[in-house]
Parts: sequence; C-alpha cells; structure tokens
Amino acid sequence: MSISRDIGHAKQLYFCGKRIAKEKRMATSTTTSLFSLCSLLMAILFAYSASVQLNDPDWYFWFPLYSCACIVNLTNGVVSTKLRRKIGIITLCSGILLYLKVVLEDVAYGIAGFWSLDLSERVVREKIGSILVVMSMILQMEAFKVQTNNTLKTRVKEFSNMVKYGMLILVGFSYMLPLIFFVVLKGEMNKF
Repeated sequence: MSISRDIGHAKQLYFCGKRIAKEKRMATSTTTSLFSLCSLLMAILFAYSASVQLNDPDWYFWFPLYSCACIVNLTNGVVSTKLRRKIGIITLCSGILLYLKVVLEDVAYGIAGFWSLDLSERVVREKIGSILVVMSMILQMEAFKVQTNNTLKTRVKEFSNMVKYGMLILVGFSYMLPLIFFVVLKGEMNKF
C-alpha cells in the first residue's frame, strides 16, 4: 500500500513539474517574442532617424549612431552575439558622447532647456534621439548577458523585468512623443 501511494505521489510530482516547465517555456517564448517585436520597432525607428540625418550639417555624427543602433536592434538573435555586443558597446559610448555634446550645446546657447520636450528644436530632437539609443543599447546589453549566460542545454532566454518591460516602455515613448507633438499639438520643426 505504501509503495503504491509513493508511486502515485511521484507521478503527481512528475506531471506537476512538467506542467510548470511547460508554463515557464510558454511565458519565456512570449517574453522573447515581445522583446523581438520591440527590438524590430526600435530598429525601424532608428532606420528612419538615420535616413533623415543626411540633410543635417552634422550628419557624420548622427547617421552612424542611428545606423548602428538599427543594426543591433534588427539583428536580435540572427548575428553572432559577440559581434552585436561589440557594435552595441561602441554605439552606447557614442550615444553617451553625443548626448553630452547636445546638452553642452543647449546649455551654452540657452536654446531649449534641459528638461524640454519641444521637438521643434533640433537640440531637443538630438537629445531625445541619443537618449533613446543609449537606453536601447543598455537593454540590448542586458539581453546579451542572458543570451551568453545560458548553457547549451537550456537555450531558454529568460529576460529580467527591466529588459521585458523596459523595451516596451521605450517603444511606447519613442512612438508616442512624436505622434503627440506633430499630430495632436500640430508642432512644426524650426530650421537650423
């Protein structure tokens, strides 16, 4: 009697464990899909941003920044993690340097103010663009950590809440701010 009861408990634990593992795999695949979708949306935004830089006087700063950010977000899971990580680190450092350049330019000439979200000013657009690149690269770096720390057996990408929801918030902010400014408020960009 005792042996059959123990076998029954073992079967219950086995099937319970399988169910939990299946639910975890489903949640992880949903998370990975959400992260991939957000990465694709950020890649589209950075590709558009790179394309409109060609008529700027300082395009040689911004075109490579947005292009590299597009590549890192677009090649999520396709290209070698080592190569993406190197490009990501260079892009992160470039984004920080360009952010500092724009902030110093804004402070020196008193154009818009540090907290301004007035997209009619070039320095504000460049400041927000560099912040978006930096935040995207930070989230991609966190995703790289997860991808490189997984063993060959598991291959499961478990992202932290910062990565999962950070990318979603970043996409929401980056698409909603221009929509609100240009469509709802009907703002116009100032000339250089």
